[in-house]
Amino acid sequence: MRLDHISYVTSHNQLADTVQRLGSRLGTTFVDGGVHPRFGTRNFTMPLLNGQYLEVVCPLDHPATETSPFGKAVLNRASEGGGWLGWVISIEEFDDIENRLGRKAVDGHRVRPDGTDLRWKQIGVLDTLEDPQLPFFVKWLTKDHPSQDGNAVAKISRIEILGNEKTFDEWTGSNCLQALPGIFVDWTFPSTGENKNGITGIQFKTNQGEILID
Repeated sequence: MRLDHISYVTSHNQLADTVQRLGSRLGTTFVDGGVHPRFGTRNFTMPLLNGQYLEVVCPLDHPATETSPFGKAVLNRASEGGGWLGWVISIEEFDDIENRLGRKAVDGHRVRPDGTDLRWKQIGVLDTLEDPQLPFFVKWLTKDHPSQDGNAVAKISRIEILGNEKTFDEWTGSNCLQALPGIFVDWTFPSTGENKNGITGIQFKTNQGEILID
């Protein structure tokens, strides 16, 4: 179990500007990831060190955007002005999680502009929709991984999140420090009356120093 990638949402109209802005700040070029036809979304990806990557994703004008859990999550976040959607944990065995949640993982795929097709399974997006502090889970079915697309120079050093570490541990079945080696997670309980959990900022170690994206 390890952190696979983090997702940042923008609108379709702002996709190019967001990719350019984040790429400039982090000193790394994004790669066009293509369309997720099952989810009604598309993305650009930035490779990070430690086998991780940053995804900038936007909703499309597509029926699947409003019917798939991931499409809904991206659409909802975009309607709020965009920003961090969440984090995604990579695991090899889905049986325990499928049994615990009482449902099967969903197949996902996207076709890159060069025609290669990336495929994976994912589960837990419905729970992320309900409580954004919770990561969802993926298992890659193809050997290609977005962390290998391009030249990685930056890495995640800190994650700021409104939520509860105990909730994370219970959800993932793992101690946070074990799942996220080398990354400091700054947990903050939401203020009274605030009901919006989730990632509020991620700090990256880059060639230009430490950069916080909030």
